[in-house]
Amino acid sequence: MDDDARQQFSKLSNVTEVYPQIRFITDVRYAGKSESTSVLGLPDSSRSSGAFDGMKGAFFSSPTADEAILQIDFAKLLSDQPPSLIGKEVILRYAERGALSKAAADDDEALLDAMMGSGKPGGISIVPREKTLRIVGVIESDPSAGIGGFGGARVYLPLKTAEQLHVAQPDDLQAFLSGNSAKPSYMAMTVRVRSPKDVPQVEEAIKQLGFATFSLLDATKSLRLVFTVFDLFLGLFGSLALTVASLGIINTLVMAILERRREIGILKALGATDRDVRSLFFAEAGAMGLFGGFFGVALGWLIGSTLTWGTTIYLHRQNLPGVKISYIPWWLALGAIAFALVVSLVAGLYPAARAARLNPVDALRYE
Repeated sequence: MDDDARQQFSKLSNVTEVYPQIRFITDVRYAGKSESTSVLGLPDSSRSSGAFDGMKGAFFSSPTADEAILQIDFAKLLSDQPPSLIGKEVILRYAERGALSKAAADDDEALLDAMMGSGKPGGISIVPREKTLRIVGVIESDPSAGIGGFGGARVYLPLKTAEQLHVAQPDDLQAFLSGNSAKPSYMAMTVRVRSPKDVPQVEEAIKQLGFATFSLLDATKSLRLVFTVFDLFLGLFGSLALTVASLGIINTLVMAILERRREIGILKALGATDRDVRSLFFAEAGAMGLFGGFFGVALGWLIGSTLTWGTTIYLHRQNLPGVKISYIPWWLALGAIAFALVVSLVAGLYPAARAARLNPVDALRYE
């Protein structure tokens, strides 16, 4: 794939961004140490992906800045105190893809010299280069796995900076043999779409252009089936729990009617109407739902926070980053309380109507 393919992808419907996968292996030098690692170029849009939340330091100051972000495991190889690396400089030693003149390409000896880095001009000469970068951040997780990089990188550069390096790629020789060495080629590109539902349509369009595609939806088809079945079972259990809770409210209020028949009879004898009695029991049902929903949300939040706290402690002991298992947004909490209130009111319809129809004479003679 080259820039022509990049333009074709950009013109597809519902595509918001297309950028090449620029990944290469290089030596990183710092304070006399030299470590080999994988480097990945990140687009400027990745700053809002959430992958860098909690990072020590800051994101790249500009899309073309000579800056780098280190993954913490690699940072530990350079320093015993990774945060102290922020603001320091490292040197990248990489192989630059140069250009060969037609005359050099026609001369076997000149071609060999150029490909060995003799410095002659022209198509796929490989020249060793060095680039000084300033470290601006250290991150615990691997953000490349969540932004189309397929994971595994430990040093991150701005994408445009990585493109300007013209790093030699594994497919450069193939591009040279096919006669397309003048254009930079890429082993893969990441295509972003407006919504997950647009992925199948865009994938099909790219396949029709003659390219192979891969998306997380392809990799998670079987997993999504498992979770769909799991959600179905959870829905069934939730429905059973909701039914039992509704029957519990009905039973509680019916028992309250039996226990308070004399009270209902006195209320009616004093002038209370059927509507007054119905409203009384209806209000009791609503109060049960309101307080039940509130305490249910509080209990759910407490259980989720406890699980998150315990899991984070365990992962930190295994030298792994913590995770947030439970998250309850405010709209979900309010929605749960409102739903519990509605269910209680519906369940209280029958007991309230039964209490309203009670004959005051029969109620007073009940005891």
